[in-house]
Amino acid sequence: MKKVVTLGEIMLRLSPPNYQRIEQAQSFDAVYGGGEANVAVSLAKFGLTSSFVTKLPNNPLGISAKQHLNQFGVLTNDVLFGGDRLGIYFLEKGHSIRSSMVTYDRKNSAFAMSKADEYDFAKIFADADWFHISGITPALNEELFELTRRALVAAKEMGLTTSCDLNFRSALWSFEKAREKMTELIKYVDVCIGIEPLKLLDKNGNEIKDELPEKPSISDYKDVMMQMKQQFGVKYVAMTKREQLSVSSNRLHALLFDGEDIYQSTEVNVDIIDRVGTGDAFSAGIIYSLLNNYPSQNAIEFATGCFALKHTIEGDANLISISDVEKYMNGSFAINR
Repeated sequence: MKKVVTLGEIMLRLSPPNYQRIEQAQSFDAVYGGGEANVAVSLAKFGLTSSFVTKLPNNPLGISAKQHLNQFGVLTNDVLFGGDRLGIYFLEKGHSIRSSMVTYDRKNSAFAMSKADEYDFAKIFADADWFHISGITPALNEELFELTRRALVAAKEMGLTTSCDLNFRSALWSFEKAREKMTELIKYVDVCIGIEPLKLLDKNGNEIKDELPEKPSISDYKDVMMQMKQQFGVKYVAMTKREQLSVSSNRLHALLFDGEDIYQSTEVNVDIIDRVGTGDAFSAGIIYSLLNNYPSQNAIEFATGCFALKHTIEGDANLISISDVEKYMNGSFAINR
């Protein structure tokens, strides 16, 4: 059985019920989540050996976060314990014309304060096939950027396939800093999910300021993805696309570039119960389909199914099975073009 390792921060998510604002709330719904942890849960639900690496406080919240992962089959053998607190984020869920809003309370969390040399990657990657990260961890501070770099270098040296969801978060760092730092990391990545923020260069070594026109075509995306392959050596590039019909309703599809050709999934309309974690669900779908050698068109259809179905699941994690995705793919929910 293939083994995937993910590394990042798991946090406590607190949400006012019934689409309330925080100032209205008398109680909060509590779940655990975080980008890489969500990917780990999805892959465990798909039947892969899935391991999540982080640092948690040795208190009831840290232990509860670990138990959350374990209940879905995620391995936590390499989780470290120490530090003072678990990161928290508050989610106000939007509806109709009011957008959702996230407020972070994660400063000085156990993971954010961890050190790169605490993690034994020779042990962590000993029996692994794939390593996944996102752009969230290196955004937290310089030490965690170094942790991410060391992890990617070790994974490549040990022969693992590596993937990265670029996942730019403006609340964590500027676009300019993200572009500088993620461009440095992407040379260690085989499968890149997303195309921004990366610094692309023309044939003369000058930065390309406007990689895409205002309304890009499939050919435009292919040109950028081919440039990413040539400049960084990535083997695959995948990305999601959404058209916002309202805050509560979106039209979705996705693209996959396999180094030669670009593939577009079928479009699907979704009514949104919970948008958080939808990109993580897509990442898990890409990882699972490529690990299982799906043809490129099948791979992007599978990943898009994961992406779309997560919009209908409350909480951070995409609690669906392979059969759920297959039923969607074989159903009549798609818009035929």
